[in-house]
Amino acid sequence: MSHVHQHSKKLLGRVRRIAGQVAAIERAIEAGAPCAETLHLAAAVRGAVGGLMDELVEEHLREHVAADALTPEQRAAGADELATVLRRHFR
Repeated sequence: MSHVHQHSKKLLGRVRRIAGQVAAIERAIEAGAPCAETLHLAAAVRGAVGGLMDELVEEHLREHVAADALTPEQRAAGADELATVLRRHFR
């Protein structure tokens, strides 16, 4: 079982809250809400996604890079996977 699956209820809760925040942006745009309000909603989504990303990165580090039971090859593979994701994330 993947470590993400061990925390799936918590992660799904976060994702669902983010989906609700994105839906609020859509409603704000459709309703012609003030620019500042829509920007505030977008900033909240960005923060929520960043928090989700932080949690997923930490889980990956603990399970695929730092876990005592890993071989050096497994650690290197886990680090390579994370480096690839972070390159995409920080573009």
